[in-house]
Amino acid sequence: MRVLIVTAVPAERDAVVRGVGATAPELAELPVPGGVLHRLSPAPPTGPPLTVDVLAAGVGPAAAAAGTAAALAAAAVARTPYDLAVSAGIGGGFTTAPPATTATARPAATTPGTAAPSTAAIATPAPSATTHATAPTAAHLGSVVVADAIVAADLGAETPDGFAAVTDLGFGTVEHLPPAPLVAAVAEATDAVRGTVLTVSTVTGSAERAAELLRRHPRAVAEAMEGFGVAEAAAAQSVPALEVRTVSNAVGPRDRAAWRIGEALDALTGAFATIAPLLGTWTFDPEGARQ
Repeated sequence: MRVLIVTAVPAERDAVVRGVGATAPELAELPVPGGVLHRLSPAPPTGPPLTVDVLAAGVGPAAAAAGTAAALAAAAVARTPYDLAVSAGIGGGFTTAPPATTATARPAATTPGTAAPSTAAIATPAPSATTHATAPTAAHLGSVVVADAIVAADLGAETPDGFAAVTDLGFGTVEHLPPAPLVAAVAEATDAVRGTVLTVSTVTGSAERAAELLRRHPRAVAEAMEGFGVAEAAAAQSVPALEVRTVSNAVGPRDRAAWRIGEALDALTGAFATIAPLLGTWTFDPEGARQ
């Protein structure tokens, strides 16, 4: 099992390395185009050997996609492809529980990398296995969050009627779905909040913007800046993607005094100390199900 974990900044990378390395020392630092992989090989409780590479790729979806794509390509060329790509780090949490949704609230792609329905199809969507009828729990400071959907929240266009996602314009994709069995297992192991994690290029700084995001994405539990970039690069190479965040601040008005970055980084270390042994027991079929 080979896993690539991508963070934005070195502080997040180091927190993940501390967690993954709780049972095994770091093996090496390996250069890849645009960055350095920190390689660890924790011993899984069962199953084949586990190799975990951790990369700080930079801030924002473009940097995340570029760094992830470079690492995935280098591994493929070396004939040691990755089995899973993980976007990891700290982020903002929607600390008020989103309202309950109906089965028509969020049309979802049926497979990672598949475009969501167009505007015409959204009017009367059919229920699907990825539609959720209940709202997730609020993600408070220090919470671990696992994405069951990774969504580009601001990829689209402003129109006289409001924001239109790129899929409403007839092209692209705005959503990737991590493997549901793995999401459930990681969430249970880490006592995490499950829900949509939004990828934004501009961090939310007002209550009005936070409310608008929740209106458009009623199952949102957190926002960050890299998850969709990692998932997009992974989907291009048919690699499943996962996103794990710990909450350092509330989504909304920027109150630096209320941020808990140190605590969130410590929580990230604890989460990956739990997640790493779990990953060593998993393999994936082409649809991302456990084998």
